[in-house]
Amino acid sequence: MELKNIWKYVVVVLGAAFIACGFNLFLVPLHLLSGGVSGLSMLVNYFTPISLSVLYFVFNIPMLVAGWFQLGKRFIVLSILSVVATTWLIAIVPETSLVSDTLLAAVFGGVLVGIGAGISFRAGGSSGGFDIIGSIVTRYRDFPIGNILVAMNGVVILAAGYLQNNWNLALASIVSIFVTGKVVDMIHVSHFKVTVYIITNETDALLQQLLERPRGVTKIKTQGAFSNVEKDMLMTVTTRYELAELKRIIKQTDPKAFVNIVETVGVMGSFRRS
Repeated sequence: MELKNIWKYVVVVLGAAFIACGFNLFLVPLHLLSGGVSGLSMLVNYFTPISLSVLYFVFNIPMLVAGWFQLGKRFIVLSILSVVATTWLIAIVPETSLVSDTLLAAVFGGVLVGIGAGISFRAGGSSGGFDIIGSIVTRYRDFPIGNILVAMNGVVILAAGYLQNNWNLALASIVSIFVTGKVVDMIHVSHFKVTVYIITNETDALLQQLLERPRGVTKIKTQGAFSNVEKDMLMTVTTRYELAELKRIIKQTDPKAFVNIVETVGVMGSFRRS
């Protein structure tokens, strides 16, 4: 097994640890909710004797099945690892409140859950639940995953406020979910697009490297206005997440290349989103 793949598995388990700590050390002791399937699991757990870990695992099964057909085996294998690791860690991390203030618990619990979900996305998987639904949507539409997760959690929050008859906890849960969504978007940035213009003397060598990536490249003939020297300019649209690898390729192939990186508002046409 390649070291890179092993590292992805380690990152996913680390993400699961963040999520479990966010649940058991901040949210669950004060009867707050996380988002999506996690929130649904917590809500059922608060009113039944069924353990949170069992509910979390069972509720994630249909989401994982849907993701298997829509997102591919590699993504779902990592997501299954995340769900199994989170289930196990929820069962062993002690349910102890580190803070007594509801708002502090909501914020810091949301941050931990967001970090866990975000790094799972960066590793190529997800933390399961509505994250999988969000990933399916963003495969076809350029929406931030965090915003999608926030939008899908409204029903769970309304149910919590009604069943618990405590809208303070419901509103604090909204804060937690909002914080989680923003942290996810800070870490998982594949929905942000950039256009990279590269003026180079090493066109063939650079194209050989760039065409191995899943992004198209356009070659444009240019001429310096002052020097009248003709050069090639390569243009490619990529995600901000992939930008670091692209920079490495350029520096390694042509350290003297002139590179202009521009934020891209939107992309139409056959841009690969995965």
